[in-house]
Amino acid sequence: MGLMTRLAALCVFLVAMAAAAVAAERLDEKPRIAVVSAFPPEWVALQADLSERAEHTINGRKFITGRLGGKDVVLFLSGVSMVNAAMTMQSALDQFVIKSVIFSGIAGGVDPALNIGDVVVADQWGQYLEAVFARKTGEGYELPPFLPKDQFEGYGMIVPRSVGVARKGSEAEVTKFWFESDPAMLEAARKVAAKLDLEDCAPQNKCLSQPPKIIVGGNGVSGQAFVDNAEFREYVLKTFGAKVLDMESAAVAHVTFANDVPFLAVRSLSDLAGGGEGANEMATFMALASLNSANVVKALLAELP
Repeated sequence: MGLMTRLAALCVFLVAMAAAAVAAERLDEKPRIAVVSAFPPEWVALQADLSERAEHTINGRKFITGRLGGKDVVLFLSGVSMVNAAMTMQSALDQFVIKSVIFSGIAGGVDPALNIGDVVVADQWGQYLEAVFARKTGEGYELPPFLPKDQFEGYGMIVPRSVGVARKGSEAEVTKFWFESDPAMLEAARKVAAKLDLEDCAPQNKCLSQPPKIIVGGNGVSGQAFVDNAEFREYVLKTFGAKVLDMESAAVAHVTFANDVPFLAVRSLSDLAGGGEGANEMATFMALASLNSANVVKALLAELP
């Protein structure tokens, strides 16, 4: 065997050993659907129907494997906020064999046609606070000359921008604002929407004034801020055509896009992001919204092939 042949064989051996080492470091080798919840009530509701349960811990965060809706899953909480959600999602992708991701939780409604209790499964998600804080001038706000204007109008000094994303299998970054939901999972959500009835009352909670519904399609946006402002809600509707906003979904969509893993988010409206007549309703309707979101997730798992 010549020197070059021996070197090539050594390289192949080292690559194989490295791959084996990475695999050995995983907590679980079974391909699973990641079911990610933003808040504990929904996570608890999903665990009630989980079989073959096993617990794992990464950086203080609990990950629970098992079977739910006839599928092998790993359940975990994202933590509230874009950074927590992105960090936790990447940890899961590194430690488990994840074939798709369902993210779910409560959210603020933006579209005036929607009501508290409705569940939105958006076509795509954007990060509305990826932005430039523009310089104030006598005529308004001005972007730096080296940053050309993106596709969206600003809200005062806050001017949204797309973000560069490196992706598995790609040599160059792509610039994106919208991160798309998986088409096959969206189709499964449409089937669920056609036959699942949502709850309109929850134990120790108020009942809704009208039956909630599942809406599949449209846009969702996420950012680091909890929004309880009617004017900003109108801006989000006008600028992004968003039906819903939250603090995690687009971050998880970003991470799954970078890892080339199918993604879908299910968001149940607990409040109207400042669009209600009185004080924010989240504390009143969080339990009901969490229950409906969990029920949609379980139905979705059963519907997936």
